[in-house]
Amino acid sequence: MNTQHPEFEARTRPAISELVPGQPLAIGSGFEALGFKHDRFDGLMDPLVMVDHFVMTEPTFGVHPHAGMSAVSVVFEDSQGRFHNRDSLGNDFDISPGDLYWLKAGRGAVHDEAPLPGARIHALQVFVNLPAKHKADAPASLHVPAEQMPVIHGDTHRVRVVLGESQGVRGAASPALPLTILDIKLARGGSFTQPVAAQKAAWILAVRGKAHVQVGDTGLSLPEGAAIAVRTSADATPISLHSENGAQLALFIGTPVREHFVQQGPFVMSTIDQIEAAKAAHAAGELGAID
Repeated sequence: MNTQHPEFEARTRPAISELVPGQPLAIGSGFEALGFKHDRFDGLMDPLVMVDHFVMTEPTFGVHPHAGMSAVSVVFEDSQGRFHNRDSLGNDFDISPGDLYWLKAGRGAVHDEAPLPGARIHALQVFVNLPAKHKADAPASLHVPAEQMPVIHGDTHRVRVVLGESQGVRGAASPALPLTILDIKLARGGSFTQPVAAQKAAWILAVRGKAHVQVGDTGLSLPEGAAIAVRTSADATPISLHSENGAQLALFIGTPVREHFVQQGPFVMSTIDQIEAAKAAHAAGELGAID
């Protein structure tokens, strides 16, 4: 007989969003994406603001500013060719298949990423919020080449620790708030379980194939091109992934910022006035430039 009070039970269970399909987005002839925004996940996507799962074959966005957030590129291994990265921090190099590039914009930076001729870039573009106290930080960046990412091998799974830590295996640390990013490939009949600490947020995307997701005692089917968000309770919660026919999933784990924010395009600030100030600073050349 269950004698728990319903309110106590709710506090001790993880919160799970509805299953969210990606919204199709196409720009020109060289960019197609499935987009996911925070307002579709019942507030549970925090600290992520948005994720675009995209394929880019031509330069699309040009030089653009960021402020108040981190812009993170997670490039999948099946990309072909190079992704040229430039920014106002002085970085000018090619990102290879499997790499990660994290730009902590802070008070503001200017950025450009574009595929080189003949390239096909399959990746995630992720906006990660910064707490209000860090939105005026100096910009910083991190490039993690694929060969420097540890890999967890199992009989039916292969997990790249793109950032952070999984099952005692530690990868690079972000230049902003801690975040774990896992690129998980499950073979036919494969499974993988990731422990998630108390009071953390997790976001799971089915990049390819269909998976069964088990969060504590709640299970659901996650089809290709859809995502869910999870907020753990006062207790740590395992997230188990299984696929009958094989799948690739991206799993993000971080600490929610739990602050009000406003997003306009590449700006994520606490107020509209701060966004207008960031726009003015960019127009005045105060966010830097790319030579």
